[in-house]
Amino acid sequence: MRSLAGLVLLQRPVQSTFSITRLLARQGHATIGLRALSTRDVRPRRAMLYVPGSDERKIYKSISIGADCVVYDLEDSVPSSKKGTARHLVLDALEASEHGKAEKAVRINAIGSGLELDDLNVILHSKRLQAIVIPKVQSAKDIQFVSRMIDSVAIESQRERIRLIALVESALGIMNIREIATADPRLDALIFASEDYCADVGITRTESRKELLFARQMLVTAATAYGLQAIDLVCVDYQDQKVLLEECNEGRTFGFAGKQAIHPGQVEIIQQTFLPDPAEVERATKIIEGNEIHNAKGLGAFNLDGKMIDMPVVKWAQKILTRAKAGGMDIPIAKISGDEKQNKKKKE
Repeated sequence: MRSLAGLVLLQRPVQSTFSITRLLARQGHATIGLRALSTRDVRPRRAMLYVPGSDERKIYKSISIGADCVVYDLEDSVPSSKKGTARHLVLDALEASEHGKAEKAVRINAIGSGLELDDLNVILHSKRLQAIVIPKVQSAKDIQFVSRMIDSVAIESQRERIRLIALVESALGIMNIREIATADPRLDALIFASEDYCADVGITRTESRKELLFARQMLVTAATAYGLQAIDLVCVDYQDQKVLLEECNEGRTFGFAGKQAIHPGQVEIIQQTFLPDPAEVERATKIIEGNEIHNAKGLGAFNLDGKMIDMPVVKWAQKILTRAKAGGMDIPIAKISGDEKQNKKKKE
């Protein structure tokens, strides 16, 4: 295998002009759902790029693409005859480079396939593995099995670092979504796998994607309720940027935090689309600052630029700023005007 050592993905440094961590902490943003953000960093996963674990050329190329999360695949993209070779290529790739700030993940074979034990017994010896993607999850037991393997096999110093990501690919998985979402503290995200879901349910795919509306929003709702990220479907028309952009905008509107990618050419569009709009970030900052001012005065809802701001809007602002921070966006200093400016002067 060509040496991967020393290759580091170059990404622009995160530069914030405003302390979002301090800002959100002041607003009591320690918990979303059942998670404590103050004790667990949010890992950006705007684009999760799958890389075939048996393809040395694509593994080498993945280092420089810049996806938030690189997923070395041991499942669908690897033929049965190359599973063993792929495991060791993936282990070498995990150990060879820091990949800049990219999360390093592996998609294992499904629990019950007869291949998952061999996968885990190899990759869990990595010192740099950060996440395991579990395919075809249908119940909590699938996730709990992998978590127990981490406790038994993984390097002790790595056990707290490894997070789990569940691929929901069937009708049963959607029906068991609450059980899956609360299966284990290591679980960090849910992914909707549209093609397998369609095959399982017997759905005919259309350009409108309306046949997938229920399942996608069910997954987003469960993920949000239990403090997990929701990752949207793959755009199979990987050469059609117009379709990709349309899907990205739709997924973001639905509440997904990111999207799966199967080609390097999809990464840039996905990652740009899943960042908050700069105007949203600016407004969210003003909302949080305005809320702090009014909280200090013992007031509840307040007026900002002619619109009423109450707690649901504040929560929206908190989520926008969390996404912005995770994506490395600059957070502007709030420019409070009108009633907010007067209130601030009075306080001073």
